[in-house]
Amino acid sequence: MQKKRIAFHTLGCKLNFSETSTISRQFGTDQYELVDFGGPADVYVIHTCSVTAAAERKCKASIRQAVKRNPAASVAVIGCAAQANPEMFLKMEGVSWVLGTQEKFRLGEIVAAMDAPGDKLPDAGYHGELHLEIPDTDINKTKIFIPSYSANDRTRSFFKVQDGCDYFCRSCAAVAVRTPSPTR
Repeated sequence: MQKKRIAFHTLGCKLNFSETSTISRQFGTDQYELVDFGGPADVYVIHTCSVTAAAERKCKASIRQAVKRNPAASVAVIGCAAQANPEMFLKMEGVSWVLGTQEKFRLGEIVAAMDAPGDKLPDAGYHGELHLEIPDTDINKTKIFIPSYSANDRTRSFFKVQDGCDYFCRSCAAVAVRTPSPTR
């Protein structure tokens, strides 16, 4: 069996980098080959950021680049911008899945279900051409903490110690797209 090529592209904070590394480890080396985002792949994963308008533009540009490299590829848009505005990404050409800040950790399960003939897609997140219904994803109702760390993909390793924030800084979107701090 030929391995599927999967490429990850992370935008934003160090927390995103640690989570991308954790998510990438869901894809076993026996079935998937991790490739550079700049080359051809069968699955592209774009871990988004929603802190600034520039970050959102970079997310959209990354999606267009992936689709241009391989129009037949599956594109997963995950993370904060996906949580903040899933409808915008669902409308983009080539997007297969839009998974918010909690659903993104089920990406391995979702991709595996798509590869298995006759299997039903697990109910998680938003699905482009597959499923347009958007479930209730009130981030304030989520109390799950998923530990993450980066390994072997950066000079320094990042370790996730907290998921959200309880401060409502005027210039920060984290409180709206990440879970509340575990201390709440």
